[in-house]
Amino acid sequence: MRIVVALGGNALQKRGEPMTVENQRANVRTACEALAPVAVEHELVISHGNGPQVGLLSLQASAYDEASTYPFDVLGAQTEGMIGYLIEQELGNLVPFEKPIATILTMTEVDPDDPAMKDPTKFVGPVYDEATARRLADDRGWTVKRDGEHWRRVVPSPLPQRIFEIRPIQQLLDAGTIVICTGGGGIPTMYLAAEGLSHEGDMNPRTLVGVEAVIDKDRSSAVLAKDLGADLLVIATDADAVYLDWGTPQQRAIATVSPDALECFDFPAGSMGPKVEAVCDFARSSPGRTAAIGALSDLADILTGARGTHVSTLHGEPTYR
Repeated sequence: MRIVVALGGNALQKRGEPMTVENQRANVRTACEALAPVAVEHELVISHGNGPQVGLLSLQASAYDEASTYPFDVLGAQTEGMIGYLIEQELGNLVPFEKPIATILTMTEVDPDDPAMKDPTKFVGPVYDEATARRLADDRGWTVKRDGEHWRRVVPSPLPQRIFEIRPIQQLLDAGTIVICTGGGGIPTMYLAAEGLSHEGDMNPRTLVGVEAVIDKDRSSAVLAKDLGADLLVIATDADAVYLDWGTPQQRAIATVSPDALECFDFPAGSMGPKVEAVCDFARSSPGRTAAIGALSDLADILTGARGTHVSTLHGEPTYR
């Protein structure tokens, strides 16, 4: 099978844990222990989150001076390389030496007219009091919003349109390579509108630029999996399944469900909501395609259908574990 596994942030950084290189490497090593058997038996593509790492790099840069503050597309590129390196090394220590592994620096196209561009909602960076947040917004051109009792910077989170490097990713898979790509949802990029007529003979009159945005990595992973014709998309998180009535005596884990039935339930926009949207989108892309949400430690059982929540147009109303 061709399988895309989207690693959640917990695969790299456990909640409340200091974000040291040693801790991140240890967490990646644990993730790779679950991934290695799959990589040997199947075609494997790995995507991952990068939120904590981007936040740390942004703070480190801004601690120097204004000129050292890098935009989010550049920070995304830096973290794709860093996290890809850790995964390559730790996974390479577990799979046969002859099995090639490659990290692809991946750009994801977004629509400049996406409504999210005019209504930033994704919180990034540290918290501030209102006065400090508004001063930074004036000084740096930020948009800031209230986050509970504090204020934080917000950036757009537009929907991913396509993965630019899909052809080299496909070529690497065809050559038997384990591919790591679309880290953090991919580097957000968009085309500027062409001005006037293009010159005769121009190969591409449009200009591609980076965007100050954060793309949801689960939604990007669904686009990636669709474009690669993957058989299975696994969104690995810190929950072992999608639950209904979570936190109540009636809570129950969904085993199988159709996209239409799953979307009848409400899930938090800041956690399970985007994951549900992503798996439903992928499941609808072709009859028989399956997407699953579950714990990375259960990956072997997710592949057999024994664990996790499995979403497919071949399923109907929810069944429960």
